[in-house]
Order: sequence, then C-alpha cells, then structure tokens
Amino acid sequence: MKLRRRHTSQAEVVSSPLNDIMFFLLLFFLIVSTLASPKVIKVLLPKAEAAQSASKKPVTITVTAEKKYFIDNQEVPFESLEQRLQSSVGEDATVVIRPSRELSVQDLVDVLQIGAKNNFRMVLATTRK
Repeated sequence: MKLRRRHTSQAEVVSSPLNDIMFFLLLFFLIVSTLASPKVIKVLLPKAEAAQSASKKPVTITVTAEKKYFIDNQEVPFESLEQRLQSSVGEDATVVIRPSRELSVQDLVDVLQIGAKNNFRMVLATTRK
C-alpha cells in the first residue's frame, strides 16, 4: 500500500499590516479629539449614585433696559423684589435671571446680591449666538 502525502494548503491571515492600520487610526482619533474642544478645561468629576433633579419650576426674574423688574411676568418694584422672591422661591427652587443686553452690570449685581443674601440658586439666562 502506497501512502502519499496530500499537499493541502492552509489558510493564513497575515495580521502584521493590521497593526499599522490600527496605529494610524489611533493617532488620527487622538489628534481629532484634541482639536474638537481646545478651550475646554478637563476635570475629573466626582461620581454620584443618584442624580439631582429640579422638582419645582424655576422662578424667573426679568429685568428690562428701563430697570423694570418682573417675577414670572408680574411687575415688581425693586424695593419689594427681595420680599416677593422670598415668598415665591421654595427650598430647592432655582431663580433664572433674564437681564436685558443694555442693562448695566451694577443693576445685575444688585439682583445677584439679593440671591446671595438669601442663599438662592441663581442662574443667568443667555441666548445662543
């Protein structure tokens, strides 16, 4: 009986060029990711088990260029602004300040001082460019 070896070809996957491709892709994504947000300060944020959510609707203070103050679309004189805010703002509520573009900085600081004095959470509303 004659035994012959069969010449079978075995399939091989050459993976050495894949290393080069992966290296170039890594470099590309690293360079693109640094260019995407160059003016961002990178900070590692702490972790929390549960996220806080605002349970109440925020109170809105609108200040016009004529120095008229509105709390949720009701006009309020500046002298009684602090008293009305204390009655309108609950424990966890947020106060959104919507100042006019023509308003001076001192008028905005006056409203912010009321919030700081009463430990309100104050947010300044802006528009996109």
